[in-house]
Amino acid sequence: MQTQTAVFGGGCFWCTEAVFQRLRGVESVLPGYSGGHVANPSYEDVSNGTTGHAEATKIEFDPEQIKFSDLLNVFFATHDPTTLNRQGGDVGTQYRSSIFYMNEEQKQDAEQFIQGLETEGVFNKPIVTEIKLFDVFYEAEDYHQNYYNNNASRNPYCSVVIDPKIAKLKQKFSHLLKN
Repeated sequence: MQTQTAVFGGGCFWCTEAVFQRLRGVESVLPGYSGGHVANPSYEDVSNGTTGHAEATKIEFDPEQIKFSDLLNVFFATHDPTTLNRQGGDVGTQYRSSIFYMNEEQKQDAEQFIQGLETEGVFNKPIVTEIKLFDVFYEAEDYHQNYYNNNASRNPYCSVVIDPKIAKLKQKFSHLLKN
């Protein structure tokens, strides 16, 4: 099996990790940081908003089981791509909507996908998702890894913010879920 990589910033990486972990064909999902100018940043560094990094998820997927366009569809349906540097109560450049493309094909697919959403009027405001060439991904600290699965019953953020995203995923994309 030849996997491919997608890197998305959709606000808090706990949310995007939890969503993409549930999709068939997704081999791994890692939370981390991408798109900035500081090497090996910590969560605290990124949280202060001065590193240029976005909280991001690195997704390894099997294109025989799930297409990049499916990932884009889920990505745009499970966060707000119309708010600049913000997702809900999370505010700052580190929470921006981003696609860090690996190659020209991913770039073109992302641009065409966004154009389609705009043409169809899916959102009532313009999409502000950044499309940027992937440079480097820094893996988040261990305590961020698999966060929702490990903390769903202990952290109110999970029930208030992530649970509705999982419910939407199950309702809208049941055909893409792992069994």
